[in-house]
Amino acid sequence: MEREGFLKDLKDSKKQWDFIIIGGGATGLGIAVDAVTRGYSTLLLEQSDFAKATSARSTKLVHGGVRYLQKGDVALVREALRERGYLLRNAPHLVKNQRFIIGNYKWWEKPFYSIGLTFYDLLAGGMSMGRSLPMSRSRVISSIPQIVRKSLKGGVVYHDGQFDDSRLAINLMQTAIEKGATAVNYVKVTQLLKSSDGKVSGVVARDEIEGTHFTASGSCIINATGIFVDDIIKMDNPAGRPLVRPSQGVHLVVDKSFLGGDDAIMIPKTSDGRVMFGVPWHNRVILGTTDVPVKEFVLEPKALDEEVDFILETAGRYLEKKPQRSDVLCVFAGLRPLAAPKDGSDKARTKEISRSHKLVVAPSGLVTITGGKWTTYRKMAEDTVNAGIKARKLPFSECRTKDLRIHGYLKNPDRSDRRYIYGSDLREIERIQSENPRWAEKLNGESDFTVGEVIWAVQKEMARTVDDVLARRVRVLYLDARKSIALAPRVAEIMAAELDKDKEWIRRQVEEYTEMAKAYVMA
Repeated sequence: MEREGFLKDLKDSKKQWDFIIIGGGATGLGIAVDAVTRGYSTLLLEQSDFAKATSARSTKLVHGGVRYLQKGDVALVREALRERGYLLRNAPHLVKNQRFIIGNYKWWEKPFYSIGLTFYDLLAGGMSMGRSLPMSRSRVISSIPQIVRKSLKGGVVYHDGQFDDSRLAINLMQTAIEKGATAVNYVKVTQLLKSSDGKVSGVVARDEIEGTHFTASGSCIINATGIFVDDIIKMDNPAGRPLVRPSQGVHLVVDKSFLGGDDAIMIPKTSDGRVMFGVPWHNRVILGTTDVPVKEFVLEPKALDEEVDFILETAGRYLEKKPQRSDVLCVFAGLRPLAAPKDGSDKARTKEISRSHKLVVAPSGLVTITGGKWTTYRKMAEDTVNAGIKARKLPFSECRTKDLRIHGYLKNPDRSDRRYIYGSDLREIERIQSENPRWAEKLNGESDFTVGEVIWAVQKEMARTVDDVLARRVRVLYLDARKSIALAPRVAEIMAAELDKDKEWIRRQVEEYTEMAKAYVMA
């Protein structure tokens, strides 16, 4: 059923849901899949588009977190490595084994990192992606031709996962719906409803496209709004203490020639004490990230000049071909909802705050989940549903997601074809394009993307704006922001025909997208 059909049913229905999930990022979508596959009636409401905020702006890694191992957080690493294995098994069309190389420039680094990464492999147990091994200088250079050679003594290779974040979010949405959930984007929760005993019993929501309001009743209300969790907490309890504070991470996208091969580079210690990655992704390289405290949570955060300079300077110290501002095809910023210090102070540095997730059940029964990362989304969902069942005394049902194949599941996709991200859906897209030649037309002379992919995004993936398509369905914004702006008018025209919109809608969509995408273009 499409978005409009779901909304009509929601507005007409007096249904009592078992779970109402607020938030359609990685965590909320994972919770929807978990709850519905246990047999609970499940509704998910997202104020913007699925994965619009943090969940589309990651480093594109499915990883245990080598840096957390350095800090001694063994339990978090073990959990993440196990979840990494489940993700690779359940979504092989989007998650793949990626080799990472740490170049060694001091005599002690090779034995030091070899031992540490061997422990990393041991923690993965039967879900290891491959052994960590020392490398000779010549093998490091052949694997990463652009690595700085002066003083290079060799390296260490290890394995982690790499994926496409917003494509996984869309597939999770489709999985939840196929299993019986209702999930809709552009529906903002504006109020929590409470029963006479003070327990949350439902929500008032606004359809952001039509401007209409409706109510939905539910046994368990889950706040999975990521960077906006405190907004929902304040609806429940205006005196509630902030649970999270924002930290910004920025990434730069450059041409793949800056690494020169298919392997990723990991810089184990930057000047601010973080790790930095250069990761091949969709025929590009992603460089990042930063960790800077900011004041407020917004849907479209902007990179600071000092963050861009830091990434370029750090990458330039390790790569022979040193990236300049003019080489950046896209700059994107994401906000992390990190746990706020209990004393309200600003003492803890953001990189030192634990990335493990945090569950809070309010006296009203509102269940809030925050923290964590993409890799552990499934475990976060399992823990949240278990907490909701307990808090609202629902009949218990076991979690079923460890071996659940995610929509689009396809083993060994052809990754030389950029369309591999569609997984098993690609066959259907190709069939429709062969039956309707218009669907096979390119959007313009410079782009491989087709009319059919835009129509597919609208019909099958709930895209409702140009931003939905270019940013999170076909990822052009993140691959080349300037080119995405050039594609916006054509995409808007195709969408208008599908959604029965007029020329004013097209004009407004192009204008809004162009203004938004300018922040992704390196000035």
